[in-house]
Amino acid sequence: MNILDSFSDTRVLVIGDVMLDRYWWGSVSRISPEAPVPVVKMDSMTLAAGGAANVAANVAGLGAYPILVGIIGDDAEGEMFPEVLGKVRVSHEHLITVPGRPTTVKTRIIAHSQQMARIDQETDTYLSRVDEESVWSKIEPLIFDSQAVIISDYAKGFLSDQLLRRVIDSANKANVRVFVDPKGKDYSKYRAATTITPNRREAADACGLEENTQQMVDIAGNRLLVGLDLNSVLITQGEDGMTLFRSGGNPVHLETFAREVYDVTGAGDTVIASLAVAIGSGADIESAAKIANTAAGLVVEQVGTTTISLAELRNALRDVL
Repeated sequence: MNILDSFSDTRVLVIGDVMLDRYWWGSVSRISPEAPVPVVKMDSMTLAAGGAANVAANVAGLGAYPILVGIIGDDAEGEMFPEVLGKVRVSHEHLITVPGRPTTVKTRIIAHSQQMARIDQETDTYLSRVDEESVWSKIEPLIFDSQAVIISDYAKGFLSDQLLRRVIDSANKANVRVFVDPKGKDYSKYRAATTITPNRREAADACGLEENTQQMVDIAGNRLLVGLDLNSVLITQGEDGMTLFRSGGNPVHLETFAREVYDVTGAGDTVIASLAVAIGSGADIESAAKIANTAAGLVVEQVGTTTISLAELRNALRDVL
C-alpha cells in the first residue's frame, strides 16, 4: 500500500491523559487461607506507556512521528516516564510535571495470561487556571506543526471543556483534523472535531440509550454524527467489529480482523492512532477505518498494553485492502 509509505512523513500531536501501565507477572498454585482469593506468586514486573502515552507509542510503532503532551506528577512514577517512553521511541519533551499531583498508574496483576486484579493510582481533579494556561502555551504552536491531532480523554482532569474547545477550534482554523477517543456522557465538548471513536457502551451512554436497544449502533452513530457536527463517527464493537458513519455517505460495517481475542487492553488506543496516522498521511476515511480495524485485530491477539509495527500491519493488510 502506497499510503503506508507516507506514514513516516506524518506528525501526529497526541494530547491527553498519560498513564504508566505496570504489570506484575506471576503464577497461582493455591487459594489464600485468609480469604477465598488466589495467591499470586510474583515472578517479574514490567512497565509500559498507557493512556495517551500508549496512543503515542502506537503512532511511533506505525512509523509516524508522535508529539505527546500530557501531565505527570513529581513522584517516583513520574520519574520513570522518560525511560518508558524512550523504549517506544516517544519523546518526553512536552510532558508537564504538576507538583503534588500523582502520576496516573494502573497496576495489573497477571497470572497464567489472565488478569487477576487491577490497582489504580490517580486523581481526576482539574488543573488550576495557571497550570492550564501553561499547558495551552505548549500545545498551541504544536498544532500548526502537525498533520493530525489526537485527543485521548480518560477523564483524569487534564482535558477540561475549555482546553478541549481551544484545541478543536485552533486545529479547525489550521485545517488540521482532530480525532477524539471520548469519555463521559456529555459529548458536546467534542463538537466540531473531525472524528470520534467511542465503543458500543460509550456511544449508548452518550445518546441516553440502552446498550441492547435494537439498532442502537445505527441510532447512536447517526445521532452523534449530526448532533456534534462531525465528519465521521467510528463505533467499535469488540468481537463484532466496528461501524463507520460519515457525513454524506452510507454507514460501513467492518467485521473484526482478530482471530483470537486474548486482551482488549489498549485496543481503543490502537484504533485512534492508526486512524489518525492513516488520514494524516492522505487516506480517505473508509480506507483509514479498514486500517484501524486491522490494527486493532492484531493488538487484541496479544496480552497486555502492546503496539504493532508497520511491518506487521503491512503484512496483515495484504488481504484487506
